[in-house]
Amino acid sequence: MSILVTLAAGASLGGPAEIWQHIVNDFSNITEPAALAAFGQVLMIDLLLAGDNAIVVGALAAGLPAADRKKVILIGIGAALALRIVFALTVSWLLGIVGLIFAGGLLLLWVAWKFWRELHHGGQESTGSPEVQGDEHSGLHSAKTFAGAAWAVAVADVSMSLDNVLAVAGAARDHPGILIVGLLLSVLLMGIAANFIARYIERYRWIAYLGLAVIVYVALKMIYEGWVDPALGISSLF
Repeated sequence: MSILVTLAAGASLGGPAEIWQHIVNDFSNITEPAALAAFGQVLMIDLLLAGDNAIVVGALAAGLPAADRKKVILIGIGAALALRIVFALTVSWLLGIVGLIFAGGLLLLWVAWKFWRELHHGGQESTGSPEVQGDEHSGLHSAKTFAGAAWAVAVADVSMSLDNVLAVAGAARDHPGILIVGLLLSVLLMGIAANFIARYIERYRWIAYLGLAVIVYVALKMIYEGWVDPALGISSLF
C-alpha cells in the first residue's frame, strides 16, 4: 500500500484518504461500461508491454557470453522497473505538457507497428536468451559487446517504460482510481512477472493480438484527444 500511496501522491491525486477514495469510487462502479473498458485496456497494456519489454531485453543480450548476458538482462529488467516508477511518479506533470498526449499516441502507434513486425517476423536474427522465454522470434539483432547491449537495452527501456505509463494514463485519464492501480500494476508486472508473461505471449498469440488491438485503440484515442483538448491539445497552440 505504501508504494501505491507514493505513486498516487506523486501524480498529485491528494493524500492517502483522497487516494483511497479515488480507488473506491472507480472500483465501486467497475461494472459501468466506461470504467470496465478503462480497466480492461489498462490491464492488457500492462501485460503486453511488460512481456514485450522482457522479450526485447532478452533478444538484445542473446549474442553475449553467458555471464555478460545475465548481467545485461538483470540490468535491463531492473532499469525498466525503476523507470516505470520514475515515470509513474511524474505522470501528472507529464500529462500537463501541451502536446505530450498527442506525441504519446504517435509513440504508441510506433510501438504497435514494432510489435506487429515481431509477431509476423519470419527470420531469427536473435535466437533469444535462455534466461528469457519467448524472445526467440523477436526479429531483433542481438548486440555483440557488453557496452553495445547495455546501451541498446537502456534506450529500449526508456522508450518502453514511458510508453507504458503514457498508455495507462491515456486509457484511464477520466478514472484516477484505475489510473493509480494501473501504474502500480505496471511496476509489479515488470518486477515479478515479465518473463512469465513473455512466455505466455509467445505460446498464446491471441493474447498478443488482443493487446495489440487495445494499444492501437488507445494510441488513436490519445492522438485525437491530444489534438482537440482545449487546454493541452496541439490545437491550443494555434
